[in-house]
Parts: sequence; C-alpha cells; structure tokens
Amino acid sequence: MVTPAGRYQARIGSQVVDLPVVEIADGLAIALLITVDHGVRFSARAGEELAELLAPLGVDIVASVATMGIPLAIEITRALGLDDYLILQKTPKIHLADAIAEPVRSITTSATQRLLFDRARVHAVEGRRVALVDDVISTGASAQAALSLLRRVGAEPVAIGALMTEAARWRDVLGTDADLVRSLGAVPVFRRDATGALVEDWDGGSPDAGTALPVT
Repeated sequence: MVTPAGRYQARIGSQVVDLPVVEIADGLAIALLITVDHGVRFSARAGEELAELLAPLGVDIVASVATMGIPLAIEITRALGLDDYLILQKTPKIHLADAIAEPVRSITTSATQRLLFDRARVHAVEGRRVALVDDVISTGASAQAALSLLRRVGAEPVAIGALMTEAARWRDVLGTDADLVRSLGAVPVFRRDATGALVEDWDGGSPDAGTALPVT
C-alpha cells in the first residue's frame, strides 16, 4: 500500500526498505530503488543473500550493467569467493571506441541507449558460466539486451540475479529466460484508480492485464 507520504515498504531478502513512489507516466508510478542511497551495509547483506541463491549454479563470473548494478556486482562477487566481475557500460568511454554494442531501452530512461562490451574483456566470459545481476528487473528490456550481448561473445548465462522484480511484464519480455531469474523481493507498479488514488498493479501491463506498460 502507498502511504499518504507517497512511500512503499518493500522486503528485499531479510531487509525492509522504504521507497519513494514516483510517477513516470500519466497514471503510472513505480517504487524507486536507488541502491546507493541505502548504504554499504544494505548492499553487503543483499549481495550475500543473493549470492546464496546463485552459488548452487556454479557461477564463474558476475556481470552487471552500469551504474546501479556495480555495487551489487562487487558484493556478490566477493560473497561467491570470486575475484573478477564484468560491467556493461551505457556511456561511451575512451577504451570503448570499438566496443560490441546492443541497443536497449529501460523504464527509467526516455531514449534508446546502447550497452557496450569491451572487446578486451571477451576472454573473461567466453565459455564461462555468467550470472547477470542488477538492482531491479522491471520491463526486462535491459536484462534481455545484456543476455543477448553476453551470448554474442560466447558466454553462458546461468542466472539473472536481482534485488527485486517489478510487476510481471518482464516474464513476457524474457520468455524462457525468465526461468533464470533469482530475486530477493518483488514489488508492483502503481496505477491511479477512479478516485485518483495509486493502487497496486502486480500484472504491470502483461497481456493478461489488458494494458501496456510503457517503456520510457
């Protein structure tokens, strides 16, 4: 339930976080998780708990997407006893002039972006079991693009780890890859009812809901 102050309590593993509810389109709002706003201990514990879910899968290396996925990738890598991780970038950098690219749009950005994979890092994932991790899986578009990019360079994605999933549209977008998801929590999106109040929508624009969640 959205509080009068416009907040929503979400459980992420053993931790409860108080999130602001932010309207991203007319009549549509999300509970916004900004991982870095919750401190080092939050990320460390969440990383340990998500690593417990990923450990049985024999992960060789952790991959994530800049920038919010970086703290999580570090903590999960440490908790798994690994020493290397890979970050897919969204902004051009001097060492990425010849990067392998994949287009992507996410729910929190208004324009199409590109995921960039440094060719010098192909050896780190080629032929290896990779866990793709991120803070939130919302529409599934970012995860789908990242999986496509990892597979193009010869990686074997064995899991998609997330602090929380948002509604259900991501299942349709990811298709059979939805079975790879391991999450510490779940939240709905929110829509305004006839009275103007924000109410929980756990379908989030899946085909069964009869409405479409805009990817903006």
